[in-house]
This record gives sequence, C-alpha cells and structure tokens, in this order.
Amino acid sequence: MSGRLRWNGVSQQAGIHTLTFGSKERGVMSRQEDEESELNEARRHTADDMDTSEPVSTSDQGERETGRSEGLDTLKSYLREVRRSTLLTFKQEQQLGKRVMAGDEHARQEMIESNLRLVISIGKRYMHRGFPFSDIVEEGNLGLIKAVEKFNYKRGFRFSTYASWWIRQYIERAIINQGKLVRLPVHVVERLNRYLSRVEQLVQTLGREPRAAEVAAKMKTSEEEVLDLKQLVRTTCSLDSPLNDHTDTFLRDVIEDPVGLLPDETADGVRRRTELMAWVRELPEKEQTVIVSRFGLDGDEAKTLEEIGRTMGLTRERVRQIEMAALVRLRNTIGRKAMTQADLL
Repeated sequence: MSGRLRWNGVSQQAGIHTLTFGSKERGVMSRQEDEESELNEARRHTADDMDTSEPVSTSDQGERETGRSEGLDTLKSYLREVRRSTLLTFKQEQQLGKRVMAGDEHARQEMIESNLRLVISIGKRYMHRGFPFSDIVEEGNLGLIKAVEKFNYKRGFRFSTYASWWIRQYIERAIINQGKLVRLPVHVVERLNRYLSRVEQLVQTLGREPRAAEVAAKMKTSEEEVLDLKQLVRTTCSLDSPLNDHTDTFLRDVIEDPVGLLPDETADGVRRRTELMAWVRELPEKEQTVIVSRFGLDGDEAKTLEEIGRTMGLTRERVRQIEMAALVRLRNTIGRKAMTQADLL
C-alpha cells in the first residue's frame, strides 16, 4: 500500500505495527455505502478529541479546524484505498498462515491488511460507549495482529472466525481498563480474569468463541456462572456510554461503588450517591431492587444475576432483562435531568 496509508513509518515497536493517518489512528469501512456515515462519526469523535474547556484564540481555533479537516481528508483516502483490498479465500488464508508460522513478515503484513475491514465491522458495535472511535480501531487492530500471530492454519478453521474473538476482547478490555467504569469488587475482578483466561485458551484450541458449556467445563463451574460473567463484561462496557447526545455525563459517572472512598472524595461521593439514589427511586420496584443489588448501592457487595434471581425468585435471564431495562431508563432519566439543569444554568 502507498501514500498516507502506511505502517507506522514501517517501523516496529515491541514487534507490533500500528496504522496511522494524520495524527489519529483510524479504521476502514466494510461497505462503500457506509463511508459517509463513518466520516460523520469520525467528525464527531475528532471534535470530541480536540475539545477543551479553556478559551482558545482565533488563530488556535483556525489551526485546530485545519488539522481536523486534514485528518478527515486522510481518513477518506485511507478508507478508499483499503477498500480496494481483496478479502482472502480459505485457501489464501491457509497459504499465508503457513508462511506466517515460518516467520514471513510480508505474509504477516498481508494477512493483517486483508482483514482490516473486519476490525471496523466489529468496532462499529462499540461506537457509542464513551470511547473514541480511533481508540476502538486501534485496540481492534492490536487484537487482529495478535490473532495473526497466534493463528494455526493446520487446525483448518477460517481466520475471520478466529480473529473476531481477539478483536472483541482487545476492544472490551480497553474499555473496561481505560474507561472510568464501575469499581468492581476484587473477588469479581478475579473471577472475570479467570473467565477471560479460560476463554482465551479455548479460542486457541477451538478456533472460535467457545460455548458456555465448554467454558464451564474448563473452569469447573456452572453454565449459569459463565453466562453471568459474560453478561458482566457486556454490562460493564455499556456503562461507558453517554447519557444522551447533548451531555458529557456518562452513566458510569454516577454508578460507582460508594464504598471505600478516599477522604477527599467523601463529600462528592455522598452527593453523587444521594443524587443517584433519588434517580433509582424513580424506577419501578423490581428495577430498583436489581440495580441496587447489582451495583452494591446499599453498601453491600455487588451481586451476580444468579444471586439476585434466587433472592427475587426469578431466573437469571429475567433479572438480566430487568437490569437492561433499568439501565436504559436510568440513562434517559439522568440525561433528561442533566439537560434541565444545564438549561437553568
């Protein structure tokens, strides 16, 4: 590939290449008709990335607008150039996989570049979660690189199926680790890490995302426990999304563990918890119970879906549905109140 699309100076850092264009790391589209939609999304994220609460001079503002325009122009060129790449057939995947295992750097690069569309296709699902799209694509690309390096062509499965899991895991781990999410209890974090580790081992063996029963057998636990952990990852990621399109407030900004606050955080923590509980009390009774128990808002440890289900006499799936409905309602309520407060100010 040529022009402004390139491996980062064709250089290596710890053996990993990154894609760059302008000053931002971006991705590619899987379909031409999506280009305008993606560019609009990029414009919004570019504006967010360059936003500041401090006043700027006219000249500084002009420089920023110029840089933003150049970045979008480069992105557009990048999308068009990468779209020209041809998707690999199964036979080509096998041939490249064999060469990659033999240490062929050109084959490694070709395999990565031929699957960049897959990163965008998966990355679009995480767009509205308070995480810059450029970061989503960056993490997804790292997952793709990892998949190429660990792909074993001898097992006979499609690379895209295998790589999809790695791409999702890199994106989700980045959202969880870098976003200001719910402070999970230590024992829950340990369970999550154990779960992700076992799933990773199974993906390497099976060449696909394992079923709950397979993970449960690997972890020597129940399928319900595995499904609960899988849902916990998804729920944690979903909390890092904006309340609405008109506010910088995120649901994870108000749903945080109120226990164990530092001394200088106590006053703000009490205020935050008081406001949150006022919003939670507006929820239907079952939704209140689930949210309070799920996030430990009553001072107790956060409970699993299965634990809450036993207490309420409901299935874990029904508790999950109630939780999702409550989170949506909370987002709408908090977002609406945030707008009202902003209007009053």
